[in-house]
Amino acid sequence: MEWTGLNELRESYLKFFESKGCLRHKSYPLVPQNDKSLLLIVAGMAPLKPYFTGQEVPPRVRMTTCQKCIRTGDIENVGKTARHGTYFEMLGNFSFGDYFKKEAIAWAWEYVTRVLKLPEDKLYVSVYEEDDEAEEIWNKEVGVPLDRIVRMGKEDNFWEAGTDGPCGPCSEIYFDRGEKYGCGKPTCKVGCDCDRYMEFWNLVFTQFERHEDGTYTPLAQKNIDTGMGLERLAALMQDVGSIFDVDTVKAIRDHVCRIAGCEYGAEYKKDVSIRVITDHIRAVTFLASDGVLPSNEGRGYVMRRLLRRAVRHGKLLGINGLFLKDLVKTVVECNKGEYNELEEKFDYIVKVLTTEEQNFNSTVDRGMKILEEYIEKMQAEGKTVLDGESCFKLSDTYGFPLDLTREILEEKGLTADEEGYAVCYRKQRETAQAARKTQGYMGADETVFHKIDKNVTTLFTGYDKTEDTGVISYIATDDELIENAGVDDVVYIVPDKTCFYAESGGQAGDTGVISTVTGKAEVLDTQKAVGGKFALKVKITEGALSVGQQVSFKVDKAKRLATMRNHSCAHLLQSALRTVLGEHVHQAGQLVDSQRLRFDFSHFEAMTNEEKAKVEELVNKYIFDALDITMEEMPIAEAQKLGAMALFGEKYGETVRVVTMGDKAEAASIEFCGGTHLDNTSKIGLFKIISENSVASGVRRVEAVTGTGVLELLNNNADTIVKAAETLKVNNPAELVNRCGAVMQEVKTLEKERDALEATIANMRSKALLDNTTEVKGVQVAAAALENIKPDVLRKIADDLKGSKSDLVAVITTVNGDKANLVVACGKEAVAKGAHAGKIAGKIAALTNGKGGGRPDSAMAGVGDKNLIADALAKAADVVGEFVK
Repeated sequence: MEWTGLNELRESYLKFFESKGCLRHKSYPLVPQNDKSLLLIVAGMAPLKPYFTGQEVPPRVRMTTCQKCIRTGDIENVGKTARHGTYFEMLGNFSFGDYFKKEAIAWAWEYVTRVLKLPEDKLYVSVYEEDDEAEEIWNKEVGVPLDRIVRMGKEDNFWEAGTDGPCGPCSEIYFDRGEKYGCGKPTCKVGCDCDRYMEFWNLVFTQFERHEDGTYTPLAQKNIDTGMGLERLAALMQDVGSIFDVDTVKAIRDHVCRIAGCEYGAEYKKDVSIRVITDHIRAVTFLASDGVLPSNEGRGYVMRRLLRRAVRHGKLLGINGLFLKDLVKTVVECNKGEYNELEEKFDYIVKVLTTEEQNFNSTVDRGMKILEEYIEKMQAEGKTVLDGESCFKLSDTYGFPLDLTREILEEKGLTADEEGYAVCYRKQRETAQAARKTQGYMGADETVFHKIDKNVTTLFTGYDKTEDTGVISYIATDDELIENAGVDDVVYIVPDKTCFYAESGGQAGDTGVISTVTGKAEVLDTQKAVGGKFALKVKITEGALSVGQQVSFKVDKAKRLATMRNHSCAHLLQSALRTVLGEHVHQAGQLVDSQRLRFDFSHFEAMTNEEKAKVEELVNKYIFDALDITMEEMPIAEAQKLGAMALFGEKYGETVRVVTMGDKAEAASIEFCGGTHLDNTSKIGLFKIISENSVASGVRRVEAVTGTGVLELLNNNADTIVKAAETLKVNNPAELVNRCGAVMQEVKTLEKERDALEATIANMRSKALLDNTTEVKGVQVAAAALENIKPDVLRKIADDLKGSKSDLVAVITTVNGDKANLVVACGKEAVAKGAHAGKIAGKIAALTNGKGGGRPDSAMAGVGDKNLIADALAKAADVVGEFVK
């Protein structure tokens, strides 16, 4: 047993299973593909579900991966212990109906004893208590003594997902790390909760089908699913106490300590913060690399929570300023050997994390103000516990962490209702989980297409054809497979091959017509069904269609050509955006059809008019340069060497289609893409941006048109100009700008006259209010309801009143249409005697079911029910009396 680095362990494992005939596959992205049951990938087998469920045919029946994973179920414990973490890598080898128990066990033993050279006298294995076969293989074929084989119950050594579906027994491998890691109890043995006997590899033998009645039957196709945590294995091989002491993780941990100016292991509280930052910076770096952006929902919320938690603990360590960007460098340096995308997207990752770090610093300031208001209210009401709903609102709505809320409350002798907070959190989590529930096994959406043989696929012939023939393999409704369909039926046709493009990668599916000897149908849409099948949604217009018939396909050429113009231009647009805005720009989504080009991209501020003009100019230059567009299939490694851009989070096979615009050496664009394209950029015609706006935090959207769409846009704009000229009574549209300027000047003059008139009226009304005041404890209270006064005029009246009489408290309401407002102003002497405009406004507004607040001398509130204004004003003097000394 020799000390081995984490990166070397990953490579040795993958190479070993390659030697056993397993296809070595790069880690899939952290974002699940076509799996609504998961927000993020949580295990090595998760991206391979379609192969286990039979939805898709695997690229090989034997596979091995080192999969990036994130689990957040124990996020509150991360940092508090050296065991818990969110990001980790899972080594796995898998069999889809090929090798089984005998090989999986033998190879596992071979790897740990011959490659890792772990001493056999330190190894133990567990098997399911009823799995005699596994025990026999371990004992009689591998040679593990019976006293080192432990039988365990269903809870520990049997894997199943839900009440039905494939399942099976497990066998785990343990390593005795010695007494220094033990609990010291005489009963300490395999299965003890202490760290002495470390379980580091789990072999799952999927051999049964569980039924809803609780019975089990053997599976026709038996599978192998194994999982071994890479960091845990490294801790074992390096003989260290936790994953935070493993070489690559320790490098990040030490960097945190250098920034914070502290020593790990010297103080528990600081160690907690160091571990939180170390774990979370790994997680958010990989999340950003896979295209996840911080947001308030879904996986974006997971990322935001991890990132803000890291920043929060940085503040607890006394780190000033932005620091995540420095730690990213160490994460990338330690992992770039296996995950080269980290280095390629470094600038983008730093931009994402830094922007969120800056936003959070602002959020903390806003949250502090809100929490201070809560504390003031609690103290005024004599309460010592902040309710759970308010704690959760601070966290969920304002991003203010519970631990920060707790700490600030404790400083003032107050506490947080953490049980109430937990109730709110569970409720939100249950709602989110319910939204992700699916009917299928392992999170697979069950559709009618799952009833089709998984080996059936559709060959796409439409890269160079818009007409072709094929055979109708299946006809389906939404619920069942049928043999034939007649006039006016809307059904799905699954052919053996077709030239109709199925919606994918943001390109809309083709429409057109199909026909057989017995009928015709209009193709309404084309979609990809499970397992490489194309489903043409058709409405039968003549006769009938039947399974097994030869079918002729005819794509709507005009729509396909318009879609290709927009799609090819989307590639040029991304290239231009990266040139003008920076290399951090990556596609975050797109939709191209015959009408428009909609392109979402990562960027953190609105584009200026100058930037939009530069992008337009560059895209049109590419068009006018008449660049040849070539499409070719090649191994993914070769495509990456060319510098081809891939989509964030996209799942690619070993062979990819690459679209190149221009010569490879100086191409305007090189991208992975399975869509249809023109053969020359000149055929795009023209490009024009219609709009640019924000669609999410850190994501912008450009909508644009090409070709005939530009002509249509120009014609519409010309019509608008003519109509505007007619409205403003301008004979020559060229004079429109001057006329608009003159009209605006007239409007400004009228507005000034109106403002002067309103000011005069406000002055008259404010003086009238002084004639009708009530004295309360030496303070004058004026309360009145004014009709149709604008909010800014209402403030002016209040300011005039408090300026003219220092002992005055003015309470004024106004109704404008459906809205009603309340303003409170307090003179200096009134404030000195205890009057507080913000508190008074809040209390009086509450009498109308409204709310609001503000400064001691001036405040505004919204009125809830206009019908309650009179009663509320009648109580104004009493409310003021509650605050005046």
